[in-house]
Amino acid sequence: MSRIGKKPISIPPGVTIIVAQGSITVKGPKGELVRLLHPHVSVTVTGNVATVTVLQGEDKDDRALWGLWGSLIKNMVSGVVTPFTRQLQFVGVGYKVAVSGNKLTIEAGFSHPVEVELPKGIEAKVEKNMLTLSGINNEALGEMAARLRKIRPPEPYKGKGIKYAEEVIRRKAGKAAKAGSAAK
Repeated sequence: MSRIGKKPISIPPGVTIIVAQGSITVKGPKGELVRLLHPHVSVTVTGNVATVTVLQGEDKDDRALWGLWGSLIKNMVSGVVTPFTRQLQFVGVGYKVAVSGNKLTIEAGFSHPVEVELPKGIEAKVEKNMLTLSGINNEALGEMAARLRKIRPPEPYKGKGIKYAEEVIRRKAGKAAKAGSAAK
């Protein structure tokens, strides 16, 4: 067990945490995040340290909530200080993306362009075949990146599709490569 939930969360200068009426609000220089607290979880803020406690520390489900909420609050605090980023790469001939306001226009080998609206709080920037998403909410950012990747996931034969920048595609041999090696 890593006991992530028991570790105190340090609050950097310029960040405030307010716990009231079953919700937690984290305000910082980049924005504000609000999340409803689970009924078994409580957060106490003393000075520049926040600690997470659960109703029953011996219960298996509550211990799981302890670590989860420790990580969620830590991500909220780090997100309002420095936004999270996620990069998507468009691989393939004619695969491209364009940003206009809060809309993405994606050309990914279909007969028509796919238009996707960005949720509030997420910004997009395009450089050649690389799309960079950034935002203070790590959960919403990851969900948006997954939705975009799902439009045309990378395929294993030629590697075409939309993939995360750090993702490695395991390539498969095609029919010709298999037939040539079997004849020997």
